[in-house]
Amino acid sequence: MTDFTDIPVNLARIRARIAEAALRANRPAEAVTLVAVSKTNPVEAVAAALAAGQTIFGENRVQEAAGKFPQLRADWPALRLHIIGGLQTNKAREAVRLADVIESLDRPKLAAAIAEAIVKEGRAPKLLVQVNTGDEPQKAGVPRAEAEDFLRACRDSWNLPIHGLMCIPPAEEDPRPHFLHLAELAARHALPVLSMGMSADFEAAIACGATHVRVGSAVFGARG
Repeated sequence: MTDFTDIPVNLARIRARIAEAALRANRPAEAVTLVAVSKTNPVEAVAAALAAGQTIFGENRVQEAAGKFPQLRADWPALRLHIIGGLQTNKAREAVRLADVIESLDRPKLAAAIAEAIVKEGRAPKLLVQVNTGDEPQKAGVPRAEAEDFLRACRDSWNLPIHGLMCIPPAEEDPRPHFLHLAELAARHALPVLSMGMSADFEAAIACGATHVRVGSAVFGARG
């Protein structure tokens, strides 16, 4: 794992690359939000990133997030937490309690569980629908062909606050067609948030309209 003293340097480098990619796409740098993916990294690494001005973090597992972030919020009230990994229905209530954004809404049972949790917790995180743009059987996300109907159901059947879309393109393919598909789908449904692009491809995602990029290893170093 990267020494914590490297994290501010890494963040500055990523922010510069985001700004350059936005400039090439004729977009303002502030139109793109960096989500620092802190999964498997300790509280001390998150604190180092917070001290360097990074306030938005992504975690894959609700249990891991619950062990890190409540203790940090008191000292860093601007901190915002995104749940970006596949979410089990039995973790929906804890995710609603902890997260500011849930990026991995992808099936009716989870939509119903989140809707119930919002009522019980009295708070509503922003929600993104994860689309499996490559229709990969091993990957989470609503299939491409079902995405439009699922978006409508989230709004009409469960009255959920859908703010945008998320995707993870197939690793072995050019990601740009997947990003463009997601951007077109978001535009058709007037959704303002597009979470797409990771350490290896976030510049291409910005060119395709990403509003949020999820960068982990380039910020915190390769995980052991």
